[in-house]
Amino acid sequence: MGRMEISELREILSADGLRLLDSLPPYETASDVMRSVTELRKAGHSPAMVAAVLSQSKLRARAEAKFGPFASRMLFTEAGLEQATRLRVAALHAGRFQAAGAWRIVDLGCGIGGDAMAMAGIDLEVTAVEVDEVTAAIAAYNLAPWPNATVVNSDATAIDVTDFDGVFLDPARRTSGHSNTSRITNPADYSPTLDFAFETAAKLPTGIKLGPGIDRDLIPVEAEAQWVSVDREVVELGLWFGAVARPGIRRSALVIGAHGTAELHSAEDSEDVATGDLAEYLYEPDGAVIRARLIGDLARRLGATMLSDGIAYLTSDTAVETPFATCFRITDALPFDERGLRKELASRGIGRLEIKKRGVDVDPAQLRKKLALKGDKSATLFVTRVAGRHTALLAERV
Repeated sequence: MGRMEISELREILSADGLRLLDSLPPYETASDVMRSVTELRKAGHSPAMVAAVLSQSKLRARAEAKFGPFASRMLFTEAGLEQATRLRVAALHAGRFQAAGAWRIVDLGCGIGGDAMAMAGIDLEVTAVEVDEVTAAIAAYNLAPWPNATVVNSDATAIDVTDFDGVFLDPARRTSGHSNTSRITNPADYSPTLDFAFETAAKLPTGIKLGPGIDRDLIPVEAEAQWVSVDREVVELGLWFGAVARPGIRRSALVIGAHGTAELHSAEDSEDVATGDLAEYLYEPDGAVIRARLIGDLARRLGATMLSDGIAYLTSDTAVETPFATCFRITDALPFDERGLRKELASRGIGRLEIKKRGVDVDPAQLRKKLALKGDKSATLFVTRVAGRHTALLAERV
């Protein structure tokens, strides 16, 4: 942690800094920023203060997607915002502890405090622990409106969890620092480690938030594993233990979107259905359903078959509305040949093309260049295997 970051935080947390930050118009474009810099410098504010408030203003604008209107009164670090839980998802985490009757919660590795805010908001007593000094100060600011929330600047492993009813862990999955951090791919390097997280889960009702792509072999057999997607983006894997796990559920896909919230769950990975001939409709399962390996259960719900062994596309003669997959109507099935495809798309005037692929080694960006698209019509192109052959499927969203 550099001195610059602490000094920047001091600028922001001063009465003048907070007043100035709250007075700024919403951050929109780079030219707005240049204008703001000029105006703020003319008004006599120091370069350090101007840089600090404009950096926060930019982060607040980005944070609206995760925190909605709350973002306008919060503070952030770039890395903290990157790993923060969306408020809609944090509310579901908090609800599990409430439903289990666990009231005193310790949030180990609280970051900027997103999950702790959701817990405090439903009257749980939350102790939010963060090892990084700057991030802990920001969490304390974000949690200040709730008297039932306390922030402790400490290493998570130094906390005696037996003083609490439940534990929430969000291990740091990015390199240390507040900006320009990179994703850690080896779970042994998480902070705190997965071993520590699982040891804690053996003692108390525990929720552990992980990246959705983690190796499934690391998931303990006793955990309820829930993959969560928001607006078709898989955002996390939640592992739940003890009273905050639901009996009989080991695999779950929770899908959040304009439709609300929907869930597929099972006691185990579901068996795939048989493959079938290409029918009129193609379904692309939500990423949470794919990660949870519940494609077979979804296929049985839809009366669909697999398009090809081991490829997560389903096909059916009927279009069924479902929150768990996107449905497309196949207009043409063509051999996958770039030259032939270019001619075909040109003859139809397709200039806007969404390219999706599974089970084939194709780079969509390079393919798009080679197709030299022209025209005002749009379509979706699936490049995949059908009956073992590379095939291009032209489709339209249902």
